[in-house]
Amino acid sequence: LNQIPLLFKLQESEGGLYVCMSTFLGFGREHVERHYRKTGQCVYMHLKRTIKEKATGASGGGRPKKKSQIIFELEQNEDLNNEDYEYEDEAKLVIFPDHYEIPLPNIEELPALVTIACDAVLATRSPFGKQDPESWEEELKDSKHENNLQQLDNGVRIPPSGWKCAWCDLRENLWLNLTDGTILCGKWFFDGSGGNGHALEHYRETGYPLAVKLGTITPDGADVYSFDEGEAVLDANIAEHLMHFGIDMMAMQKSENVNPVDIKPRISEWEVVQESGMKLKPMYGSGYTGIKNLGNSCYLSTVMQIIFSIPDFQRRYVGNLQRIFDYSPLDPTQDFDTQMAKLGHGLLSGQYSKPPMKSEVIEQVMKEEYKPHPQGMVPRMFKALIGKGHPEFSSNRQQDALEFFLHLINLINRNNNGSDDPSEVFRFMVEDRVQCCQSRKVKYKQRVDYIMQLPIVLEAASNKEELLAYELRRREAEIAKRQLREVVRAKIPFSACLQAFQEPENVTDFWSSALQAKSAAIKTIQFASFPEYLVIQLKKFTFGIDWIPKKLDVSIDMPDLLDISHLRATGLQPGEEELPDISPPIIMPDQPKGNKEDNSIRLWILEG
Repeated sequence: LNQIPLLFKLQESEGGLYVCMSTFLGFGREHVERHYRKTGQCVYMHLKRTIKEKATGASGGGRPKKKSQIIFELEQNEDLNNEDYEYEDEAKLVIFPDHYEIPLPNIEELPALVTIACDAVLATRSPFGKQDPESWEEELKDSKHENNLQQLDNGVRIPPSGWKCAWCDLRENLWLNLTDGTILCGKWFFDGSGGNGHALEHYRETGYPLAVKLGTITPDGADVYSFDEGEAVLDANIAEHLMHFGIDMMAMQKSENVNPVDIKPRISEWEVVQESGMKLKPMYGSGYTGIKNLGNSCYLSTVMQIIFSIPDFQRRYVGNLQRIFDYSPLDPTQDFDTQMAKLGHGLLSGQYSKPPMKSEVIEQVMKEEYKPHPQGMVPRMFKALIGKGHPEFSSNRQQDALEFFLHLINLINRNNNGSDDPSEVFRFMVEDRVQCCQSRKVKYKQRVDYIMQLPIVLEAASNKEELLAYELRRREAEIAKRQLREVVRAKIPFSACLQAFQEPENVTDFWSSALQAKSAAIKTIQFASFPEYLVIQLKKFTFGIDWIPKKLDVSIDMPDLLDISHLRATGLQPGEEELPDISPPIIMPDQPKGNKEDNSIRLWILEG
């Protein structure tokens, strides 16, 4: 009950909290009348908490502690030190439209059932409060195949990158079958991601039950799916099963061990970024409202602060605030537009970023002490809604900001309902040009994208001599077991990353429709259109030949102005000849032994 659907107000805010006794949704004073008019519900419980600073005795010490008058189970404000403040709670029933008030508790005047209902509301904690992290995690069962999984001795070894579906050309959402080592694509999802379902077809034909999703393998495990059991499962022997195909998880585990000596420079560096120890001037008002961390939720705060700095999102959600609230469903906690408008209004209105009263500032100066002024928003309701049904964003684990950005764009598209789509400011068209090296014929294909992915070119570092000297010092410090506080990073010019992006890419195993056979090809990428706001991802993560994930610790000098007009697509040029629009033949895989069907069936399909 400590948050309300339409505002980020708490029970200690001015006006308190009104809880509908029919739906048990909470509302601020500004919106309770709207809810009454919309639903006709007339009975609300009004909760008000007053926070008072504890008085001090004549000698300067604290007076004997007075027990706070807390009558309802709502979370206390974490910004305030409970040793310096005390709480006084007030609860009453309010009958609309006359605002008739009945103080609580009131056993004499209220029927027994009403009293029981009121007691239950007062004793209820917020579902968006301090949730047990374990409650967010999906409970997976041990697979019945983990101890007796058959693995074929066929010599298959899986490389750390460059995967592709064995039945089609997809390179995303790929699954490694743990019996025969075949890499196949997953099923198609409602959000447009996924594949052609070849991993499932392979199981139906072979009966090989377990598959692991490539790209999810970490020292702690991997995403394993059992086709036989029809759900995601745990595999206690996943390390052994992966080792069969040359994937050494135990080596990854050992490589992840961090020497405490190596951590200290990072902490010092973080303190520098945060300007620890410096006296900074607090900023208040519209556009200076913070989002409180809910535990590993900095990815959400970062993306949403950027999103609502863009005028198109401000107009779509904050500019239409009243209309969105007026037409919100009876349960606004589950409405995407309502929660987006609520968050945007909170960030831009300045209501949750107000400076302390002048009297408070003078008192702090006189006492030469600083007491934090409670500020910012706690977006628990927003996080619960936007992560609902998602295996990662519904958890309390650390997440990638770019993946959350793409998830948010997907939700905006799905909840558009014919209105202006603000995510269009990020949308652009990419033109892929593929040229067959033998026939010299070309194929052009356009696709939608929202991000520009740039590779990191370590060889282009502008401080190579400095890096070599630092590496020598680091090794000497490691041998001497002493701490090396300095950190020297490779300085990569942004122009080198941009140049690597536009370099032609060799495509192996390319099926040429002109030759009706496989051939080598060259692929280039250009922009068929440009977005209003360009989102750039610097690809800092890579895999070594030993499957150990590595983060490239580099510094990129970003330019203030970026001109990529030379990357504009030109389409089919005079003198170029297009590849015939014919799909490669689909060869049906061999049937398992015992199947009397002809295994040499080939199906040719023309693209529609």
